Amino acid sequence: MPQSEQEALFENTELPDEHVGYRGPTACQAAGITYRQLDYWARTGLVEPTVRTATGSGTQRLYSFKDILVLKVVKRLLDTGVSLQNIRVAVDHLRDRGIEDLAGITLFSDGTTVYECTSAEEIVDLLQGGQGVFGIAVGGTMREMTGQLAEFPGERIGLDDVDVASAPTGSDELSARRRARTAS
Repeated sequence: MPQSEQEALFENTELPDEHVGYRGPTACQAAGITYRQLDYWARTGLVEPTVRTATGSGTQRLYSFKDILVLKVVKRLLDTGVSLQNIRVAVDHLRDRGIEDLAGITLFSDGTTVYECTSAEEIVDLLQGGQGVFGIAVGGTMREMTGQLAEFPGERIGLDDVDVASAPTGSDELSARRRARTAS
């Protein structure tokens, strides 16, 4: 994506450091959920922490910015009456996206099905069925979360905390810059 388009998507909002993780209570507060929900969703695989999982008694899960963004989207979908089963399908779709792509997605639902919308033309198609729909602008939620998480403590992770086997390997420009920065 050209630099000017990316700047337009994020409106001069800097993305949080990818090497910062947030503990469960911070993730709950930022996403507006209970710790019980967070724990259940992690244990059932709905939204698992990608920075560090709990490996036994006394260990802390660490959630990334993207994890907390997905938690917030899940909460908003639940608040509008979407079933957890349909939310799981939507979350699986969001997991496959890079964080830049998330900013351009708006989710729509008629209370039963969750739809993705990336252009004005798609919105028209969704409304032709006569069903009332609501939208969650993931980009707006992402900007909101960026501001909220700036107020909370994060934990910088070291190379020992990164699970190399499950770490995503990207071939896009941002991934290349990150690799170059960490190599130097």
